[in-house]
Amino acid sequence: MTDQLDILAFGAHPDDVEIGMAGTLAKYKEQGYKTGICDLTYAERSSNGNVEIRQKEASEAARVLELDARIQLSLPDRGLFMKEAYILEIVSVIRKYKPRLVFAPYCEDRHPDHGNCARLVEEAVFSSGIKRVEDAKSQGAHKPGNLYFYQINGLHKPDFLIEISSQIEKKAKALEAYTSQFERDPSGVDTPLTNGYVEAVISRERAYGKQIGSMYAEGFFAKGPIVLNHDLLGGI
Repeated sequence: MTDQLDILAFGAHPDDVEIGMAGTLAKYKEQGYKTGICDLTYAERSSNGNVEIRQKEASEAARVLELDARIQLSLPDRGLFMKEAYILEIVSVIRKYKPRLVFAPYCEDRHPDHGNCARLVEEAVFSSGIKRVEDAKSQGAHKPGNLYFYQINGLHKPDFLIEISSQIEKKAKALEAYTSQFERDPSGVDTPLTNGYVEAVISRERAYGKQIGSMYAEGFFAKGPIVLNHDLLGGI
């Protein structure tokens, strides 16, 4: 059985991908595509919860989204700097799962780890396609079809939108799996995530949906031209 995925989304921390594009992952999974998430860190420096709890929450979110793979790396939380060793770890993941599309966080974000994740993944996507770049597992080169970026925090003007009205409840359920992050615990601390964050994310997707005459949508960014594989009436 091949490990190959159609879509592989990278996040700095477990819950990043769910915030940005859980609806899109659910949509394409429902269409029969293979989907996966790779978290670069264990989020060991998070203000609330702990690594063990966060891993259980990530597993539940993966179950909700029916992911074909959830990959966990152990790069340092708040230490996602541009290092060759980190890039090569991501290269190994890309070459193992051979995704058609790769997603990473949008570089403009209040959390530095998100922007650094984007830069590391962008470097890894490029290096993965170079035969003479060797990773630890000596795997063959693989060049994904495209790299796109999802947003976590902020409300930017995306390059394109994916309609997720039928998947919004599944997105909300995946986010709600992260109780330690989005619900205020008496022994925890207040953070931007514990003050109506999930509701704000859903409202953002509602605003994007309104732009395309739909209920909900997720916004994405591209560094190059977007190629339509269908006719203009069919969309992307």
